[in-house]
Amino acid sequence: MIQSPPTRFEALVLPHLDAAYTLARYLMRDTHDAEDATQEAMLKALRNVDQCRGDDARPWLLAIVRNTCHTHLRRRGTGRGQVSFDEDLHTAEDDARRPDTALIRAADAEAVRRALDALPLGFREVVVLRELQGLSYREIAEIAEVPVGTVMSRLARARDRLEQLLGRMRGKEGWG
Repeated sequence: MIQSPPTRFEALVLPHLDAAYTLARYLMRDTHDAEDATQEAMLKALRNVDQCRGDDARPWLLAIVRNTCHTHLRRRGTGRGQVSFDEDLHTAEDDARRPDTALIRAADAEAVRRALDALPLGFREVVVLRELQGLSYREIAEIAEVPVGTVMSRLARARDRLEQLLGRMRGKEGWG
């Protein structure tokens, strides 16, 4: 039985509302702007729910949220930061074994939020999509409309910057 659009929307999209807002919050850096972008993205998703393929709407919805946030940021003059691909930063190292990943997970949540806010948009979005949303490199590449190698490079560079930022914060605030 084919579900009507509101029922399909409720079943596939609404469960991911928190993930949509989390992404918007990190991309927009402001709760009110994030709420506006999330609301706009949810309306777009409702109008276009028939374009969602399969039963996992999360990557599809997060792509809508990302694009909506980027549009809002361009309008207010804080568009995408240019992030180039650097092959030397590509690594196949297991995320769970990286010391910086352990530091990020063990650090104070507020410090991590502040460090994430300090990252350029391209870096911030891949970290949020990978570490907070748990998406695969392929899913992030589809959402961000970039090659998988670029996702991996941005993620490696973002993690390096996060490690540096958190290290500086740790020194200033006397952690540990």
